[in-house]
Amino acid sequence: MKSLEQVEQTHNEHIDQYIQHVFETVKKRNPHESEFHQAVKEVLDSLIPALVQNPHYINQAILERIVEPERVITFRVPWVDDQGHVQVNRGFRVQYNSAIGPYKGGIRFHPTVNASIIKFLGFEQIFKNALTGQPIGGGKGGADFDPKGKSDGEIMRFCQSFMSELSKHIGPDIDVPAGDIGVGAREVGYLFGQYKKIRGGFEAGVLTGKGIGYGGSLARKEATGYGTVYFVEEMLKDNDLCFKDSTVVVSGSGNVSIYAMEKAMELGANVVACSDSSGYIYDKKGINLNTVKRLKEVEHKRIHEYVKEHPDAIYTDDPSGIWSVPCDIALPCATQNEIDHHSAQILVSNGVKAIGEGANMPSTHEAINLFLKENILFAPGKAANAGGVSVSSLEMAQNSARLSWSFEEVNNRLHRIMKSIYRNSKDAAETYGAPGNLVVGANIAGFVRVADAMIEQGVI
Repeated sequence: MKSLEQVEQTHNEHIDQYIQHVFETVKKRNPHESEFHQAVKEVLDSLIPALVQNPHYINQAILERIVEPERVITFRVPWVDDQGHVQVNRGFRVQYNSAIGPYKGGIRFHPTVNASIIKFLGFEQIFKNALTGQPIGGGKGGADFDPKGKSDGEIMRFCQSFMSELSKHIGPDIDVPAGDIGVGAREVGYLFGQYKKIRGGFEAGVLTGKGIGYGGSLARKEATGYGTVYFVEEMLKDNDLCFKDSTVVVSGSGNVSIYAMEKAMELGANVVACSDSSGYIYDKKGINLNTVKRLKEVEHKRIHEYVKEHPDAIYTDDPSGIWSVPCDIALPCATQNEIDHHSAQILVSNGVKAIGEGANMPSTHEAINLFLKENILFAPGKAANAGGVSVSSLEMAQNSARLSWSFEEVNNRLHRIMKSIYRNSKDAAETYGAPGNLVVGANIAGFVRVADAMIEQGVI
């Protein structure tokens, strides 16, 4: 007769085989989509303890259902450039899961956008949105359009063409897009204007990240960066650490990076490096944030211009080299897979104490495994960078109520949400036998909320 331990081991092996079968099916159905495969594997590998304790998720085929988008929309986006030539791009919207609310997720304009990128982002968005505690499902969209170097007129015409098709598939109670890389206040304004013209009415809740003057929320621009720091702050407190007097490195120099730097500085950190896609700057005395804000938000210049005004700073062409700068806390806020195993090794050897992901999936599997193995505090993106979508949800609430909240009120709500996400992720990790592993905790906490809602709604 088998011992209880042997029975449990056999059961766990069966579940592991089941998860591997689901993953192999995903790869077969979605060939050559490496980013999507990576996102799915990272989540599925975390769910073994949840499936052991809740076998009804297997019986209800929750995994098979949750890895498949409810709807994938691909469309042509023709537009006319300033020379009068017709250009054609490809648009995407993946409406992934609506079990707990309307689809919610940003629109990304970048030449690297493809089906794999949008599906990976949409899949991550399901669990990130669930973690916020807000009634929002998961979705994502975008186009392989590069706004860099384009005139305002070209961007406006592209946005109008893009929305002419997208408008057929979205609405305040259906799908609520927001901005993402390449889609800021200007682009959201053009998109909203075209939607309003097509619909013949003012449906403020159809897009978030809008201008303050027509239904936008205060603190939305700051939300992802602030939220990342709020989450990491809670993680540090639980381990008798803090931002005060810590050396911090932040990749990127867009909204997320700038406001992560701002909040970290407010908490007493010395932020010494940031980057853009060309390279990074290192300022041992501490980054002058006002200079970075002016260069990136007002003048739209490259980060290397910083050293002209701050000659003690150093600029290096390779953006990945930023992880060679010794620091106590690293905040990757640029793009996916920016920290690989080699960069992670350098960070660890230089004594990093904590990693907080401000971007979506900025660390590879190998990097994450190394951080966990070396007991480096690790805040995964789907939890740590949920501040943006949290305030987007608060913007939806303000639009529905025809109200506008103060910056302080929105920021206080954001702070409470990020604290709650941290506690729920930490508690789930402990409940399911992985104390301290916030990757497992965040994945399970988000998954359980969505899975339970799917079961309660029947097979749909």
